[in-house]
Amino acid sequence: MLQDPEMAEIVDDFCKESEKIYEQLEEMLEDYEETKDPKKLEEFGQVIDRIMGAAKSVDAVQTGVYCELGKTISYKASQSMDKALLDIVVAVLFDTVEILQVMNKNIEKIKEEKVSGINLETFSTRLRWLADKFKDIQRSSVAIGANEKQLGDQKSIDDLLSDLGL
Repeated sequence: MLQDPEMAEIVDDFCKESEKIYEQLEEMLEDYEETKDPKKLEEFGQVIDRIMGAAKSVDAVQTGVYCELGKTISYKASQSMDKALLDIVVAVLFDTVEILQVMNKNIEKIKEEKVSGINLETFSTRLRWLADKFKDIQRSSVAIGANEKQLGDQKSIDDLLSDLGL
């Protein structure tokens, strides 16, 4: 769909809207750095979820997987009390947003989800290390009214990393 000329307007709209959301995500992370409020990380997960769904609808699979990783890690992190670990989470989430921005620009320009100039192998190592730190948090959820939406466990993070070839 990314390279389908008939879908060009939809893909362009996705890219423009995503860029606004990426800026919003960066602001949330900056707010977290100032306040150290874990609710900001939960909020991050809620917002990045919007891109995840849209990405899947335009066949931007890699973008969707990175968004899902960011969502899962941010939800799990919002339940952690380890301030030093949360600082690392925020740094990794900043990197995730940067990777998503690069992919978004490439989708817009060349209609491909390419990432150049970023060492994805190093990033993968960070994600695996971080995922291991959250292995004891089996439930990563965000309250939605009286209901809760549940995300997967550690295996789901490993599966997402595998989907990215990391």
